Amino acid sequence: MSKHVTHWIGGKPSDRTAERAGDIYDPATGRVAGTVVLASAADVDAAVAAAKTAFPGWRDASLTKRTKVLFRFRELVEAHTDELARLISAEHGKVVSDAAGEVARGLEVVEFACGIPHLLKGGYSENVSSHVDAYSILQPLGVVAGITPFNFPAMVPMWMFPVAIACGNAFVLKPSEKDPSASVRLAELWAEAGLPDGVFNVLHGDKEAVDGLLRHPDVKAVSFVGSTPVARYVYETAARHGKRVQALGGAKNHMVVLPDADLDLAADAAVSAGFGSAGERCMAISVVVAVDPIGDDLVARIRERVAGLRVGPGDDPESQMGPLVTRAHRDKVASYIDSGVAQGATLAADGREAPVTGGGGEGFWLGPTVLDHVTPGMDAYRDEIFGPVLSVVRVSSYDEAMELISANPYGNGTAIFTNDGGAARRFQNEVEVGMVGVNVPIPVPMAYYSFGGWKASLFGDSHAHGAEGVHFYTRTKAVTARWPDPSHGGVNLGFPTNG
Repeated sequence: MSKHVTHWIGGKPSDRTAERAGDIYDPATGRVAGTVVLASAADVDAAVAAAKTAFPGWRDASLTKRTKVLFRFRELVEAHTDELARLISAEHGKVVSDAAGEVARGLEVVEFACGIPHLLKGGYSENVSSHVDAYSILQPLGVVAGITPFNFPAMVPMWMFPVAIACGNAFVLKPSEKDPSASVRLAELWAEAGLPDGVFNVLHGDKEAVDGLLRHPDVKAVSFVGSTPVARYVYETAARHGKRVQALGGAKNHMVVLPDADLDLAADAAVSAGFGSAGERCMAISVVVAVDPIGDDLVARIRERVAGLRVGPGDDPESQMGPLVTRAHRDKVASYIDSGVAQGATLAADGREAPVTGGGGEGFWLGPTVLDHVTPGMDAYRDEIFGPVLSVVRVSSYDEAMELISANPYGNGTAIFTNDGGAARRFQNEVEVGMVGVNVPIPVPMAYYSFGGWKASLFGDSHAHGAEGVHFYTRTKAVTARWPDPSHGGVNLGFPTNG
């Protein structure tokens, strides 16, 4: 039976008449599995209005009440992890175990947000002047919006809305229209947890919905995760309309393997970090930088592991990698294999020929691909491919590897594999990248640290979740108070002093 996904506004599914709708695909078969409503300007106004109406009551709710709702939400999401994972797998294509891991990582941010009473503590200074005290308080912004990508339809929204809501804001989520169902299920779980109607809203749509949120006068802040061109557009447009913005963009993540590294560990890491979630993640390792003389040995070990990967439908427990999200995206990713070979790279593993176990012939399939002897001038190196294509670049030294990373316009994540503590320490100090792994291929920080890159991977000055997330979703108010005792001595028109 075909599904139909609509907005969640004011605590319930929207009954507004849809002017436009888009198709939802099953990536494993290539067939249309349902439709999703695409927001009009009126839908944007309705979602923001519901959030604006709900904000004062939620802002004034006690921290105890907010925390209770967050704890209930956390328990409900954990209890429904398998259901959420299957919704994600059916629309995105990733294997169910990978989708369940995504939900678990999102829950880490919910758990962090459960500590909001401590996180919102301000400062207090007594007697800054005679009988005068000064203190600071953190207050929510109002209506805030999140615009999230297709690759993590549960985790990336959960980088945003738990902290925003815990801080007392009302939230409008605009998820990807390619895999919208998980966001609506999360909205239902918020309602079941006791979140007041209108505090969390889901608005489906495309650029019309995005532009409506970026320009809406009642939206105070916008969080975004996606490609760098769109991140730059979101940042510039929202900032021009007076909003606070954090816009996380694209990546080209390098994994440096030094000659002293454990090559089996490095090969395992390259395969898992390059091909997990079919490479459709901003923290995927897309470039392995092999420092001579270990290149041939490392590539041989990677090729051996790639040959054993099982590609198939996400709901098959035996599958290790599923299809890509759309046919157009699959074809675009495959074009980088063609251009890489045409520009001089060597095919160590060709995903276009990878066997698919149990998948429909019309599915959006592309197996794991390894391009060896890639050079910085090739399209496969320059562009963020966002698919299961791993490029291997050969360099002669640590310094050459560092020059390669420094010259890259992106600065999201990077890793080094070595048994030399001094080399690792030097690398983490010198590399111009926001998130660094040492013998860890995907250095996504825990929720109590903040997620975000440098250079063209971030627009704005706040990273996601952690302490920076609390800072982003609040503003500081400084209060100076005098409570004179009965002997204050009458009126004094002189300039205040610190006597």
